Amino acid sequence: MKFIPATGLKNRHIQTMYASFFRKNPQPKLTHNKFTLHDGDFVDISWHHTNKRYPNTPIVILFHGLTGSCKSHYIRGAMTSLSHAGYTSVLMHFRGCHKEINNLPRAYHSGDTEDAKAFIQSIKKEFPSAPLYAIGYSIGGNMLLKLLGEMGNTSPFKAAVSVSAPMQLDVCVNVMEKGFSRFYQKNLVKNLKQSLAIKYTKHDMQSLINFKEEDLEGIKSFLEYDSIYTAPIHGFKSAQEYYTLCSSKQYLKDIITPTLIIHASDDPFMNDSVLPTSNEISSSVQLEVSRNGGHVGFISGTVFKPVYWLEKRIVDFFRL
Repeated sequence: MKFIPATGLKNRHIQTMYASFFRKNPQPKLTHNKFTLHDGDFVDISWHHTNKRYPNTPIVILFHGLTGSCKSHYIRGAMTSLSHAGYTSVLMHFRGCHKEINNLPRAYHSGDTEDAKAFIQSIKKEFPSAPLYAIGYSIGGNMLLKLLGEMGNTSPFKAAVSVSAPMQLDVCVNVMEKGFSRFYQKNLVKNLKQSLAIKYTKHDMQSLINFKEEDLEGIKSFLEYDSIYTAPIHGFKSAQEYYTLCSSKQYLKDIITPTLIIHASDDPFMNDSVLPTSNEISSSVQLEVSRNGGHVGFISGTVFKPVYWLEKRIVDFFRL
């Protein structure tokens, strides 16, 4: 099913930002709970149950993008669409991404698969008869692809979809330093710094990462933030080591689960050098690259009657 951008919405930045500003967000009924992790920390969980629930009702596990949550328009849209198609959906927030900061000095990063593995195991145990599916968006998509590669033939998923994943992280960091992409970087880094500032009130962060709280305002880029916080707090020697080890492109050849990767060539968060060659993906991976679509955009239809193409494409893939 080829993506055709909406008339008047072809521009990559409009595709990326339109839904955030103009979409009347669906309001799926959510139930929330916490999932306790092995290290005593927690992640917040948000469920949206389809109207007809049985032991074998399929469950779709979702992973959001950087600083995203159950309030993100693409999560709410996906949950609503999945419910109409007969799927229960559940969002695993990354650490500290819902209503309250997580307990530990650490947070989350785009290659952290351990929390997801623990949560998936709990779902399998609680719902042994339910077929499982997965969707990841942006860094959640990168994490999901890495997870699928690590699991190989032990993956519990019948199918998975990754949307706008930064499959080569250092490339994306460089792209975000140029042109209008710096606007996205500025806003995302601002949100990350706000969360980190809260951690300074709860932990001795200066001794942990050797960085003063009053200097947080000076962080302007992902590279700076990852060098100062993400890498050291999560055990990486440098930001570059983090990018190298956590980029999902190297894991695609090991994926056994039927997986759809949806990508737009005009994504302002990256360029086409993040894309794998045919030799870098397994036969289970289907790569769909559209000329347009922006970052987690893919809005078709018209300006006045937009169609959120991603939601239909994902359901169609799961039904194959």
